[in-house]
Amino acid sequence: MVEGRIKLPENVTVSAVIAFGDSIVDQGNNNHLITAARCNYPPYGKDFYGGISTGRFCNGKTPPDLVASELGIKDTVPAYLDPNIQNKDLTTGVSFASGGAGYDPQTAELVSVFSFSDQLNMFKEYTEKLKGIVGEEGKNFILANALFLVVAGTDDLANTYFTLGARRLHYNLESYTDLMVENASKFAQGSRLWTEDAVELETLK
Repeated sequence: MVEGRIKLPENVTVSAVIAFGDSIVDQGNNNHLITAARCNYPPYGKDFYGGISTGRFCNGKTPPDLVASELGIKDTVPAYLDPNIQNKDLTTGVSFASGGAGYDPQTAELVSVFSFSDQLNMFKEYTEKLKGIVGEEGKNFILANALFLVVAGTDDLANTYFTLGARRLHYNLESYTDLMVENASKFAQGSRLWTEDAVELETLK
């Protein structure tokens, strides 16, 4: 735990920060892929602890780090695929995000990164690990009280649609954004399948 600056109401608990999405919230998952969308080299990370290039797509902390710190959960949020991750890291949140990903599955394919479907599969694996660490009830509490961050869409528009033009043969801008919204909705429904039981359990208490 770190000293957070945001004071929550007494009856409100945020147990973890869990992130999905693109480079804005990728903490280093792309380090484990053969892709040009990697940032585990200087000058990235020059303002991070020890000036280490962790794979974050910035010079220092990312939004998940800042949010977790402000809430007093922990100072930084690790990538789910971080080889040095500890059980205590899993119980307070991780990031499944992958730089270059988008709501459009083709966006991730174009740069060979983890799609939202891949990220959901990692999340499913994560929930089983949580259960092994804190038990069923503990897992349910963590998921029911976690803050979920979903950040994506920029790569869909900037790369897939405008720069590469991969979707412009079949979609105009309006219909393409409709596709993005549809896929975002599917993702939300898919992630809810792994959390709804926990949320219902906590609601009944």
